[in-house]
Amino acid sequence: MTKTIQTTRDLGTFDAPVLICGGAYGNLEAVKALESWARSHGIPADHIIHTGDLAAYCADPSQVCAFIQQHGWHAIKGNVEEQLGLGAADCACGFDEGSVCDVMAARWYAHADASLSHEQRQWMHALPPTLSFTLADRRFLVVHGGVDQTNRFMFEGCERTEFDRQFALAASDAVIAGHTGIPFTKLEAGRVWHNSGALGMPANDGTPRVWFSTISPMAGGIRFSHHTLRYDYMRAASKMRACDMPEGYATALETGLWPALDILPPRERQAAGHSLHLADQVWPSAMPVARAS
Repeated sequence: MTKTIQTTRDLGTFDAPVLICGGAYGNLEAVKALESWARSHGIPADHIIHTGDLAAYCADPSQVCAFIQQHGWHAIKGNVEEQLGLGAADCACGFDEGSVCDVMAARWYAHADASLSHEQRQWMHALPPTLSFTLADRRFLVVHGGVDQTNRFMFEGCERTEFDRQFALAASDAVIAGHTGIPFTKLEAGRVWHNSGALGMPANDGTPRVWFSTISPMAGGIRFSHHTLRYDYMRAASKMRACDMPEGYATALETGLWPALDILPPRERQAAGHSLHLADQVWPSAMPVARAS
């Protein structure tokens, strides 16, 4: 599963904060809670970007699709949108064949496949694979997994040589990506790789919080802020059980622990169950700064 950046849709220039989210995963309760947060913080819908996989583990893929369409959020085509838009038989998530994640994916993908309308599949199929924009004179490229592969897992613990390769392919100052489900901002040799984390599933840190981020122009640089979101995860988990979705993911909404760690490299595997606390990062400075509560 590959793509080229020639298909990028350019959003132009932003001069106010941009909200980044990804991996809504059919979690309607989390999506609604984020929309409420954005309104209360004065962030309009056309400053919200979803980095792909709006359908997956949770109960409401069709409703989440309709919500994002109706509210006019910017969105790219993750591997799930790509596969559903093509009418493909599986999610092409990049899980090893026969792994726990792969086996459970067959169930939630079948639910998403049965839930979406023909029009929603057409909308997914028409989504761009990448977006670009300018903020504070810096060029950003928005991808799902990697620049060269939609379902590539780019964790913070990946080798620097792989990040260097991806940056070279991106030909931009910063890359915004999703797919991994764990948030991080990596400042590397004057460039930034930013992952907001997943909106629809906790970050495997032992808390039911989900994650999103904001990117804000400021005097002397650009601030990358990771935010946690509290929402009615009990209702979301109950709806999953009513739909006979995999129990492991319903439990994960409640406990903050993933049912399988198949995809994780050693660094992220060792961090499982440890509550994440991410300070703001200001670019071009590599020093974290305290965030007001």
